[in-house]
Amino acid sequence: MALEGIKVLDLSRLAPGPYCSMLLADFGADVTLVEAVPGVNAKLAGPAADPEAAKRAAAYNALGRGKRSIALNLKNEAAREIFYELVRGADVVLEGFRPGVVKRLGVDYETLSAVNPRIVYCSLSGFGQTGPYSNLVGHDINYISIGGALGVDYE
Repeated sequence: MALEGIKVLDLSRLAPGPYCSMLLADFGADVTLVEAVPGVNAKLAGPAADPEAAKRAAAYNALGRGKRSIALNLKNEAAREIFYELVRGADVVLEGFRPGVVKRLGVDYETLSAVNPRIVYCSLSGFGQTGPYSNLVGHDINYISIGGALGVDYE
């Protein structure tokens, strides 16, 4: 497969990141989803927090296909050290946090490139890391609107 031998660590939560890493896995990459620890932030922990819910979580299961997963509380120093060990053997880190979050968690590009200088760091934020909208929270409909497509009359 095209991406066989490529190791990806996926820190993303919302659809664009998991979809991206799903495609990478489909092409043969070895993808590890780094999930939030159940109870730390249950909203982001996914079905792992409730095994019965996992059976009904179609989107979670579809986007998670072909991936391994590990639950780490990156606010915890010991968990970060485990993550850094994973980074040493990885090729790509994918994240989708708001600007500033990765720095606070110690998983920003500067920190991770010191751990692994050849790491490829992919950051998926709604409005970029700098600029007038960078600190705004958003999702699909927000980007469509700001891009002008929401007001287009397709008739």
